[in-house]
Amino acid sequence: MPYKILLDCDPGLDDALALVLAHGDPDIDLVAVTTVGGNVGIANTTKNALELREYLGFDKVPVAKGAGAPLVRDVRDASHVHGEGGIGDVVLPAATLTASTDHAVDVIINAIRQAPSSIHLVATGPLTNIALALEKDPGIARLVASFTIMGGSFTRGNATPAAEFNIYADPEAAKIVFDADWQVVMVGLDLTLQAIAHEGVLEKFRALGSLGNDLLIPLATHWVNPHDDAWNGQAVHDVCAVAYVTRPDLFASRPARVEVETRGEFTEGMTVVDFSAPNPNAVVPVTLDVDGFWAYVETVYAKVAAARGA
Repeated sequence: MPYKILLDCDPGLDDALALVLAHGDPDIDLVAVTTVGGNVGIANTTKNALELREYLGFDKVPVAKGAGAPLVRDVRDASHVHGEGGIGDVVLPAATLTASTDHAVDVIINAIRQAPSSIHLVATGPLTNIALALEKDPGIARLVASFTIMGGSFTRGNATPAAEFNIYADPEAAKIVFDADWQVVMVGLDLTLQAIAHEGVLEKFRALGSLGNDLLIPLATHWVNPHDDAWNGQAVHDVCAVAYVTRPDLFASRPARVEVETRGEFTEGMTVVDFSAPNPNAVVPVTLDVDGFWAYVETVYAKVAAARGA
């Protein structure tokens, strides 16, 4: 049976690449896409999700708009990385289908309630929608099949020296999520920075026709780190979170206790990870089978390209 995935995201370069994977893997039944403000504002993350839905051809999957701002803080975005519109220089045909009339929070709750123990919830943006869903219906934490995020780290940050962007954007929401009655799979920077779209990967993408040249490559090469002399390619962070659901064998993981720092002068948004805690609330992937990961992703992307006829 396919894995029923609900993807809460903020497209976003790597969110878009994750959507291609979630749509194309025959072992995934993408049941809904919910959007949140994060990499760019909620209007653009929703627009991008709607356009990607039609471009890729998963028209029957509902897309629902969610929270546009953090629970208590001012909006922080990452448009300097993802571009003003969120997907770099990619221009997709305007969507003709609209978003669901239901709010993302209600879509999340209803999907989990209607299929208890069947929904694999994946969040690749700030955790605002998930926190709001938990506040409205705490019981959903015990009803998911799994819950995986792309966020956090145990050694480094990217929004600040201590904090990864998705957690930093709404640390209060992240704290609610990690304190809930479930196990969080935290696919953080230490893992995702192993998933680099290097030249060998891009060569495989070029062979996929218009999908590769018009979408995958522009998404995977838009951002270059100007502060890293050893830069060798963009990481596909969010793709790793989707991949974890169907291919956990590609990840070596450790149980841990994760606490979210909401008040530190220099550590606000930091995920404090204790691998020796007796009461873990999370599983933290630490190493990636890089060759196996790219073989899996490239195979799925090839299926998408074949289905589109180019």
